[in-house]
Amino acid sequence: MLRKLKRILKHRWVDEADTRRAVPSELVERLARRVAASEKRHTGEVRICVEAGLPLSYLWRDATPRERAIAMFSKLRVWDTEQNNGVLIYLLLAEHAIEVVADRGLANKVDPDTWQAIVRRMGEAFRQGQFEDGLTQALEEVSALLVEHFPLRPGQVDPNELPDEPVLG
Repeated sequence: MLRKLKRILKHRWVDEADTRRAVPSELVERLARRVAASEKRHTGEVRICVEAGLPLSYLWRDATPRERAIAMFSKLRVWDTEQNNGVLIYLLLAEHAIEVVADRGLANKVDPDTWQAIVRRMGEAFRQGQFEDGLTQALEEVSALLVEHFPLRPGQVDPNELPDEPVLG
């Protein structure tokens, strides 16, 4: 019970202001442009979501960051792409957690170790205080996988099924 109480306090201590400090509006704009540029090379969709802490309902039931990432994958409709090739890059600041959730169209083509390597490199960049670099590198690596498996063909129009702007909470 004490562990749960500590976790709740940790998540209640951080708020949207912490998210805005980690991802200021200028960075949001740069990331949105990078996502848009990425999606001009493939038919996939990439979303970035950064949350300060978990909602209280998640904390009460001792949910993991992965569970929240999957819920956000659904809430943001990343699963709802025509080719099932959406990817969510999810960050939970309170727990320094990073999750990458790929829809089945891409997940079935990429080894799980590849996703873990992306997460590991992103975490290393964050620990060095290179938040933007870590997110940009992860976005480029995810984009490379999408280009490899779902390239935009010559003459094909980018469907852009989802917004490009990161979601902050």
